[in-house]
Amino acid sequence: MSYALSIASFALGAASLVAAQVTGTYPPTPLASKHFSYPSGIPYKVDTDQGLVRGVQSGYNICNTTTENQNSLCQTSFFNDATDFCLWAPHEPGKTVGDVEGEMVAWCTKPGHGTRLIPEGALTGLQFLKTPDFIQVVGFIDQTKINMASDDSGGEMDPHGADLRGNPMGGIMFSNAWTGQYVQAVEWTNFMGNNAFCLKACDPSRPNPAEYCQHIYDRIGCAFNAPNAAKNNVFESCEAESGDFPGVYTSDGVVHTYTQPPESLGPIMTRPYEPKIPSSSNCQPFTSSVVFTGLPTAAGSSPSASATNSAKPSTGASSSKSGTSATASSAPSGNANNTSGSESTMIAISGLSFLGVLFSAIFLS
Repeated sequence: MSYALSIASFALGAASLVAAQVTGTYPPTPLASKHFSYPSGIPYKVDTDQGLVRGVQSGYNICNTTTENQNSLCQTSFFNDATDFCLWAPHEPGKTVGDVEGEMVAWCTKPGHGTRLIPEGALTGLQFLKTPDFIQVVGFIDQTKINMASDDSGGEMDPHGADLRGNPMGGIMFSNAWTGQYVQAVEWTNFMGNNAFCLKACDPSRPNPAEYCQHIYDRIGCAFNAPNAAKNNVFESCEAESGDFPGVYTSDGVVHTYTQPPESLGPIMTRPYEPKIPSSSNCQPFTSSVVFTGLPTAAGSSPSASATNSAKPSTGASSSKSGTSATASSAPSGNANNTSGSESTMIAISGLSFLGVLFSAIFLS
């Protein structure tokens, strides 16, 4: 290709990008490039661009005691430890993740974040891993208790999305797991569906947050993006190695990078390798009651709504604090790399169709 033709091609590409922005496809600044300090540096809405294809951000990001109810539209999420985290879920029942991934709201295990609360009993098992590069929680949930349809196989939320506005649009996340102070987790991923979930947030101070919190394997699920040994009816918190980047594996001494096939080719039935579960240690069991400490309702009941969907937050940010770390005196130690997680998953989804079973077996290792 000649130099003149190269320049012309570059100019055409640049013009196409500008045209895409003008016609409302991409925001001037991608969500993953927007950085905020907690609590004073958060705007009412993170996504303020007008005229874009998917419309406007449906919720808000200033969340406090005035927005903490079961009608909250808070889209600021938190992930601190095994007992204090938020999952993305619909703001109203009857919608699938695929329908409303851009409008999901935060549902948290602990009050104090200005969000909706996950009802006690909704979580039936989880494994939390803290590694040098990320924190991760994988588990089992009665998804109907957070407005998800019982048969929804779900999907993935992340701060990117096809149009770089994120899913949900304007959804941001903070964690105090790394420094003791809240910092923005710029790279994160959350899969929800088939009564299972995984949530992963990468330390922004480490060298490879985007590689560990990949968002390009959205059709494969938790076993691929967040390898784990989660078991239903078991709650545990572990330390672990960071392991491999999602999609990167070694075969016969050669490092390969897997590329997810396009959706047009149909369901992904095979993979070239099985991801390794990070080696874990110092696993501390705890009871489910520890997760829900602080909920303002009786066991088994959903927290009551105290405001309408039109309620807006007052000025000032939430004064949330981190939950108590899960500990136990008789915790097992050693490598948690085993197959019991897969067995628990199959039991949990035994009533689903073959495709549902296949997806779930891939979704949660």
